[in-house]
Amino acid sequence: MNSGNNDKPSSTSVASPRVGLFVTCLIDLYRPNVGFAAVKLLEDAGCTVEVPRAQTCCGQPAMNNGDYATARDIAKQVVVAFEGYDYVVGASGSCMGTIKAHYPDLFKEDPEWLVRTKELSVRSYELLSFLTDVMGVEGVQASYQGTVTYHDSCSGLRELSIKQQPRKLLGSVDGLAIEEMDNSETCCGFGGTFCVKYPEISTRLVSDKVEGIEKTQATTLLGGDMGCLLNMSGRLKRLNKNLRVYHVAEVLADMAALPGIGDPEG
Repeated sequence: MNSGNNDKPSSTSVASPRVGLFVTCLIDLYRPNVGFAAVKLLEDAGCTVEVPRAQTCCGQPAMNNGDYATARDIAKQVVVAFEGYDYVVGASGSCMGTIKAHYPDLFKEDPEWLVRTKELSVRSYELLSFLTDVMGVEGVQASYQGTVTYHDSCSGLRELSIKQQPRKLLGSVDGLAIEEMDNSETCCGFGGTFCVKYPEISTRLVSDKVEGIEKTQATTLLGGDMGCLLNMSGRLKRLNKNLRVYHVAEVLADMAALPGIGDPEG
């Protein structure tokens, strides 16, 4: 992995694409291990990975709260930071959904930036979608002992059609069994600033999610969005539920030796 700078990345062959990793705010702040796991998975798939230093937030919080001027400023910075890469990949359905599905909408009245955001959109992928749908990865070399259940995040599922990709790759992990919850596609209640604006509704949603998780009798909860995982982990801890929570990339990269999300270190 290279630490990218403001220089444009050089061209690359289709067989070994140069990927700009969109780290995301929550992974950077709360769970850097997910970023390292994403790098490992991409490199194992034959990609050259760089992390542009100029990247910041995707702008989703501003956009969701109607601050479109700020969202456009942030989006422009992201576009510039990732120009020239063959692909832009992030381990987050919500962030990549923002870039892929919503950036062009921000610039409907600006022809120049509309073209640039559309060009970025077609090169942008959520991590597991990229590995399976673009790179053709059929399985991983990893092991994890236990039964897991998987939460389908709203953005990943509804904006990016991510459903079977994580399950396909998890099926290749030695020792791992998947037990589906009845409400795997139901919102966990996080929703970015939704949980701040509507805490009572958010708490009810995540409590219902915890009930669904418990019914599976799984010992581990997996998902592809840090916001959802932090939210569900927090509720599980408050209810004294003994489940480990990991980002799916950590398990697939065989990097789930750390304490789970929300668990004390050491």
